[in-house]
Amino acid sequence: MKNETVQIRKDLEGPIRAPEFPHGMEWLNTDSALALSDFRGKFVILDFWTYCCINCMHVLPKLHKLEQKYAEELVVIGVHSAKFPNELSTETIRQAILRYDIEHPVVNDDEFRIWDEYGARAWPTLVLINPNGRIIDVHPGEGAYRVFDPILKEAIPYFEKKGDLVRSKTNFRLEKDFAERRILAFPGKISVSAEKRQLYISDSNNDRVIIADQSGGILDVIGSGSRGSKDGTFENAEFNNPQGTHYSGGLLYIADTDNHMVRVADLQARTVKTIFGTGEQALYSNYNARWTDIALNSPWDLLVHDKTLFIAMAGPHQIWAGDLEAGSMRLHAGSRREARVDGPLLEAALAQPSGITTDGKRLYFADSETSSIRWADIDMGGEVGTIVGEDLFEYGDADGPRSVARLQHPLGIEYVDGTLFVADTYNSKIKTVDIEKAISQSYSGVGRHGYKDGERLHAMYSEPGGIDALGDTLYIADTNNHLIRTINRKTGRVGTLKLTNLELLHRKMKSTFTGRTLRLDPVRIAEGKLSLEVAVRLPDGYKYAADAPQYIHWQAENSDLLFLDAHNQTIRTEGDVLRAHYDLKARMGETELQFDIVVYFCEQSSDVCLVDRIRVIQPVRIGDGGSRYIKVKVEAMAGKQS
Repeated sequence: MKNETVQIRKDLEGPIRAPEFPHGMEWLNTDSALALSDFRGKFVILDFWTYCCINCMHVLPKLHKLEQKYAEELVVIGVHSAKFPNELSTETIRQAILRYDIEHPVVNDDEFRIWDEYGARAWPTLVLINPNGRIIDVHPGEGAYRVFDPILKEAIPYFEKKGDLVRSKTNFRLEKDFAERRILAFPGKISVSAEKRQLYISDSNNDRVIIADQSGGILDVIGSGSRGSKDGTFENAEFNNPQGTHYSGGLLYIADTDNHMVRVADLQARTVKTIFGTGEQALYSNYNARWTDIALNSPWDLLVHDKTLFIAMAGPHQIWAGDLEAGSMRLHAGSRREARVDGPLLEAALAQPSGITTDGKRLYFADSETSSIRWADIDMGGEVGTIVGEDLFEYGDADGPRSVARLQHPLGIEYVDGTLFVADTYNSKIKTVDIEKAISQSYSGVGRHGYKDGERLHAMYSEPGGIDALGDTLYIADTNNHLIRTINRKTGRVGTLKLTNLELLHRKMKSTFTGRTLRLDPVRIAEGKLSLEVAVRLPDGYKYAADAPQYIHWQAENSDLLFLDAHNQTIRTEGDVLRAHYDLKARMGETELQFDIVVYFCEQSSDVCLVDRIRVIQPVRIGDGGSRYIKVKVEAMAGKQS
């Protein structure tokens, strides 16, 4: 409501009206197409992004901070304008939304219609629109919070005084509320130890690292599964989107990507500590510092060679080298320019290196944004070169010598006996690169998203991000399928690693339960002894995982209801129903029963397994005329998890 005279500020009024969104576009994180006019009275930030882009990833937490701070005044809308062909699909964008935990609407601008209307020229580009639908700032690059927070601090009271501001929180239908929940969540990388015969699975979106044997038996879990940066025991330590790992001398080095840290897990002591990184993104080089005073910038993969930790530092498009004895850090390769330029180590240009391996003489890395496989000499004073690949906008899916070979945003790489095995991520393939001949060949996958085991050239993957080898077996982090895949190099057969000992994954369930909550209608029961049954039914087309532990933990709000001999509870499956029985003793009063339930189940037609975590709250009233039997019925869900 206008109640005072306001001096007009041209800088906040905006010289240009923001173009409306075209009709007929596909939207995500909302149940209907949106129009800018829907948000008159609010500030709107348009985020022009593409999901491969590391700078776009850096913007997201800053936008989230703005969304939280100005929840009633601001709406953020993502405009996804794809760089790579693989990113054009609304489904692959949906997967990126889930992977990056984006909670604002996103429109698929696959033909660059909105991009062109707004004159965007780079990823990311951010546009701030005032409550009257006019553009008041355009900012290319990172720094969303730093740039827009001061503007909003001035603009919000200005438009409120004018009576143009409408305060209300806007809620949207989020993709994550309807997503399947798998045992793994977007596993980004996998590494192995030949010495220990172990696998190290970066369960990236569950913020933990799983240690398993070669057959998939889980041996231990590093991290609580809670997002954060805490050091401590395996049970208490926290991570934020861990990616590459490397085992050396009893220690597992972990690229804690979104914390901008390198962590080290002592496998004997079962502890985690930070060795490099302040926890804040490095905006400039700070090599004069040591250990945790050195800021990093999205470390994506790493390896140890001769007491030096080489880091594929995706954020500044460089490779860094940390001295594991002195705690110092130096630049090893890359000028910070994003491009494919070969030459002396410090003059060369890289583009978002995301995977790294070595033969002991050279580093080999997946230079994802130039869709290239490149090398860098280990010794200082050396060179950077390219084996296959061209530049930022040269990509595709073609085998052959360098002149014709094309990849599409590869993320994973492993050296095996003179050959590089490459996770050609956006082609959903595994490829080989002959180092000496500079020839790339498709090794496994048909070049389309999917899930299929069998003969390697007919198998299907979905954006595999990591690869390593142990003996004759390749292990692949099949990221968007939420699986670890295997290729037997002798037989040429592709399989899926079946994880067992799943009880280790919910060892802290009592204190850190995360899942959907189901509150039931109150029931009335009689005083004295009675029985209770919990029944969990699966959706049609699913079966309980035969070897997986099913978990039910109970507690009562007070002592009005006691469980008798509850430690001897029996949980059994009868077809598609899981049942647990309890004997209780009740006295007059009211209470609530709480059951934390974790069930593992698989599609009947395949080995793809899901997990549903349910907290069931059953209010109970105890008195005369009540029943002596309680049945708590729960429907497991393969989709919605909220």
